Amino acid sequence: MHNWDDELKEIMQRKMKTYQEKRNNIGTDSKLDVGNHPSTPITLTDFNFNESVHKYPLLIVDFWAAWCGPCRMVSPVIDQLSSELDGKAVFGKINVDDNTNTSNALGIQSIPTIVVFKNGQAVDRIIGAITKSQLTSKISPHI
Repeated sequence: MHNWDDELKEIMQRKMKTYQEKRNNIGTDSKLDVGNHPSTPITLTDFNFNESVHKYPLLIVDFWAAWCGPCRMVSPVIDQLSSELDGKAVFGKINVDDNTNTSNALGIQSIPTIVVFKNGQAVDRIIGAITKSQLTSKISPHI
């Protein structure tokens, strides 16, 4: 007779080991692998935010809301820079109304706010509408 409990236990242990190895390797790659980095902004949520911050060595996050006029002005700038800096940085957008846990945890009180994450750490913050050239000059030191 087959013992399913032992087999399930073994499968769970293998999966847990694989998960732990992947988790331990997050953020250890300092070079961008262009093939695995999107050239358009990624949609961030409370559920994928931390994983994304640690997955990409340089992640620029736009905190926005649909009702925010200045946010709508910044959005095309984020889209353009995401394409232009493909392979050097990854851009993400997170709606603060739909993802309150993340915005509260980071103390986002005004929008638009752009936060630059390098190797999993917030290294710069830009509050308010900003032009493409201004944003480029703020990001450049981190590339």
